[in-house]
Amino acid sequence: MTTDQMSLYDQVLEVLDKLRPFLQRDGGDVDLVDVSDGIVKLKLMGACGSCPSSTITLKAGIERAIMEEIDGIHEVVQVY
Repeated sequence: MTTDQMSLYDQVLEVLDKLRPFLQRDGGDVDLVDVSDGIVKLKLMGACGSCPSSTITLKAGIERAIMEEIDGIHEVVQVY
């Protein structure tokens, strides 16, 4: 992993750490799998992994927050 990628990875982790309490309050969590080519790959865990609203949480919540705070990210996707 290059220095630029590590920096981007760390930036995403910081945003996720801000969001994590809200997810955990509902019995869920999120794990950062990878950041490459402007795409963040996340694994939703616990209640978030099986929630019917997980797509909304991912796109309207997590993706929006990451893209607002970090330049160079253009998509957040869920991996299983």
